[in-house]
Amino acid sequence: MYDQSKQLFEKSQRVIPGGVNSPVRAFRSVGGTPIFFREAKGAYMWDVDGNKYIDYIGSWGPAILGHAHPEVVAAVQERAARGMSFGAPTEAELELAERLVALLPSIEQVRLTSSGTEATMSAIRLARGFTGRTKILKFEGCYHGHGDALLVKAGSGALTFGHPSSAGVPADVVANTLVLAYNELDELEKAFAEIGDELACVIIEPIAGNMNFVMPSREYLNALRSLCTKHGAVLIFDEVMTGFRVGLHGAQGHYGIAPDLTTLGKVIGGGMPVGAFGGRRDIMAHLAPLGGVYQAGTLSGNPVAVAAGLKTLELVAKPGFFDSLAATTSKMVAGVKDAARAAGVPMSGASLGGMFGLYFSEKLPTNYAEVMAADRERFNIYFHGMLARGIYLAPSAFEAGFVSAMHDSSDVEATILAAREVFKSL
Repeated sequence: MYDQSKQLFEKSQRVIPGGVNSPVRAFRSVGGTPIFFREAKGAYMWDVDGNKYIDYIGSWGPAILGHAHPEVVAAVQERAARGMSFGAPTEAELELAERLVALLPSIEQVRLTSSGTEATMSAIRLARGFTGRTKILKFEGCYHGHGDALLVKAGSGALTFGHPSSAGVPADVVANTLVLAYNELDELEKAFAEIGDELACVIIEPIAGNMNFVMPSREYLNALRSLCTKHGAVLIFDEVMTGFRVGLHGAQGHYGIAPDLTTLGKVIGGGMPVGAFGGRRDIMAHLAPLGGVYQAGTLSGNPVAVAAGLKTLELVAKPGFFDSLAATTSKMVAGVKDAARAAGVPMSGASLGGMFGLYFSEKLPTNYAEVMAADRERFNIYFHGMLARGIYLAPSAFEAGFVSAMHDSSDVEATILAAREVFKSL
């Protein structure tokens, strides 16, 4: 069934570390051989062996319109024919910046990058330059790219600073990174009482998508906003995953909270590599060439990627787009949970917009520790059972899922039917 994928994986391991160019693709969490894909269209992907799948990864978020949307493809082709990179300003990058500022009111100015990792690294550097402080606060289970200072695991106590979670990251690089549990208000208030005036910034996924799908309470985010304001710390919302995925105005629009800086990616590139960070004008004024905080990128604002992003944002802004997307997503999640309940399998789940999470646990997790307590062995069986039935899910129990505008009722019904069959073995 996967013969060509197996052959390609064997060859890849000779010239690519682990055979993959991003670790989660290796299937190490779930076991088995990673699937190599040949093409994708709409809600579907086809692997090199000719197997067809209903895709719930969507390139980890950006394929909100479905794969190879004809209008996005046409925009890319038209732009590429006139030059793929200039290393100089273009009118299109101005248009994308204006679009982002219009859709996210907390952003007064924005700078484009080539990736979400680059955006978060730059936002943190900017916050440090703006405040003159060095300490930063992040949350366990939130992922903000592979910058050294962000590859941190929690210390032994609630208010201890983190330790490197990757080889090659010196301990002194993360010595100023504090890690707290997500959604724990008492911990947050205690941390600010002790070191709030020393914090340059707090960076958070306002809806976590890298420990599956975990939504914070409004009380928690409101408290975080108030504490940052009180202590002069820059509040950074990492909306690389949630931006234009959970709604037209991101998670910040859903919660009605304005961060000081926002990082973006995924959807704003429409499938091409694009990132961005932006926020208050007085903070952004500290960036070079205006200020002393240096940030640069030869391919930042790449015209082909910008063309894909502009067309994508134009289409998702159409009336009713997110209402329809949310309805499809919630219908699928509800159907899978009902199938699990009928089979006597403990499962919880939630969704917002086109993002969702499903857990093999009775209670919907609210933080990293609760996510880790879910039944991962059951998930692995579920993953491979769904894969064999043509449903492509993230190969990890710790990743959110994504629905596109091209998923229809027949796709949802097929997914629920497959889940019902798999649950019989659980």
